[in-house]
Amino acid sequence: MSTAMKNDQQDYGGSMAAVQYHYDVSREFYSLWLDESLTYSSALWEGEDDTLAAAQQRKIDHHLTEARVARASSLLDIGCGWGALVRKASAFPALERIVGLTLSEDQADQVRSFAIPKIEVRLESWTQHKPDQPYDSIISVGAFEHFAKPEDSREVKISTYRDFFSTCSGWLTPGGRLSLQTFVYGTMRNEEASEFINEEIFPAADLPRLEEIAAAIDGVMEMTYLVNHRLHYARTYDAWARNLRRRRDDAVRLVGEEVTERYERYLKQTSIGFYTGKIGLLRMSLRPTDRGVSVLAKI
Repeated sequence: MSTAMKNDQQDYGGSMAAVQYHYDVSREFYSLWLDESLTYSSALWEGEDDTLAAAQQRKIDHHLTEARVARASSLLDIGCGWGALVRKASAFPALERIVGLTLSEDQADQVRSFAIPKIEVRLESWTQHKPDQPYDSIISVGAFEHFAKPEDSREVKISTYRDFFSTCSGWLTPGGRLSLQTFVYGTMRNEEASEFINEEIFPAADLPRLEEIAAAIDGVMEMTYLVNHRLHYARTYDAWARNLRRRRDDAVRLVGEEVTERYERYLKQTSIGFYTGKIGLLRMSLRPTDRGVSVLAKI
């Protein structure tokens, strides 16, 4: 058991209270400024005329491809949000079992409303999850940045991340893949992080650094793909801000002036962080280190 687990069993791997504080504001509120799939993470853009909806579907397709879902019979989505990825994955005929994990009551309700038999959503973190069978594919988009807390030391953060990667490695079948997307610190030092973001937007959460991820996977998983798409996220935040500005009156009616202003400030400030390189957006693919798997299974 890691130091982080010993220090705070409940919050290790993500705090339910903190997640619900942010994500359960109101699904109707988020629907005003996200795309129609309610995808709340960086899109993958192509060209100046690209739309937010198309770019979000392209991002989902990227993770489905990197996790090799087309050849999988089982998929785990850690931090499944409002279910856009698991819903799209359900169209793969060979995929028989899809499990989504979330700590948000509202998100779980949305996924259940799909009523797709092969999809199961669980209100639990990865630290609580006890799968009956291993998975062929694991995807996690936008959850990793909730695993550590601002007061955690570098050593505790690496220990937390290493537990996560070790757990995913153990859950994967031979030849299985993990596709991961996360915010990271860029040029900004931890102590320079915005107090407003840490307290008013994402409480009890701290960003990783690439070197912490590298230390955490050493000897556990091999990174097969890595890209910093910070400008993709800046453009995504700009699109969300425009949508919120256009529907501002509706937003105020739903959640009030104070919450609306908080999100306007958050969207603008985070966009600037990505444009300036203070924060980054990593998309990466990983596979477990050699466990005696055949050469063909690794390719």
